[in-house]
Amino acid sequence: MRAVLQRVTRARVSVAGQTVGEIGPGLLALVGVTHTDTVAEAQWIARKIADLRILREETSVADTGAEVLVVSQFTLYGQARKGRRPSWTDAAPGEVAEPLVDTVVAALRERGVRTETGAFGADMAVELTNDGPVTLVLDRRAGVEGCWC
Repeated sequence: MRAVLQRVTRARVSVAGQTVGEIGPGLLALVGVTHTDTVAEAQWIARKIADLRILREETSVADTGAEVLVVSQFTLYGQARKGRRPSWTDAAPGEVAEPLVDTVVAALRERGVRTETGAFGADMAVELTNDGPVTLVLDRRAGVEGCWC
């Protein structure tokens, strides 16, 4: 499982012109799922999103009560090594990915984090105002504890 975290002062996701998720200061988390991911990877990603001290003053979402906007992003598993067209074969299909993205959201909410979402599989418009900017990539391979790439 992969996540790209961006520290934001605000972020919003819309589908067909309608806002479906919006946050103030916090983190935008683009989350991608591959075929071998499990609930363990989803819980690890959620824990990292909540506890990483990447907000101002070296604080975390859990410390400050900041918000998180989770947006599913299958393109995080795109491969562009050959040719001019990316391959999406490493991205899990929707029936695998959607429940795992939902697990990330549920795990954040269980930790008391106010969490908004995009719409899985929809054509979304994501707006954000970077804070810093601070961007971090998390990568957790199935069965490998603490893998950062």
